[in-house]
Amino acid sequence: MDTHEQKKVARYVRPFKSRDGKDALALPTEARAALAGLLLQSLETEVDEDAEASWATEVNCRVAELDNGAVKTIPSAEVRRRLAAR
Repeated sequence: MDTHEQKKVARYVRPFKSRDGKDALALPTEARAALAGLLLQSLETEVDEDAEASWATEVNCRVAELDNGAVKTIPSAEVRRRLAAR
């Protein structure tokens, strides 16, 4: 993790007073996503170039499907409702 990323993590972690995670869960969605991403990156010590290339290909295919109307998105609330109904 470079210095810039360390500063980002410190900015989010510094205000935490508890150790039970409630403070992290109270962050705005965007801040929680940024913190989660940084934490995940900190766990990655090696980069699998083949896996990265495969994911990039998959992401590009999915974006193209969205752009050309081949697939449509489903709101997260609907996904949760469907899962709960199983």
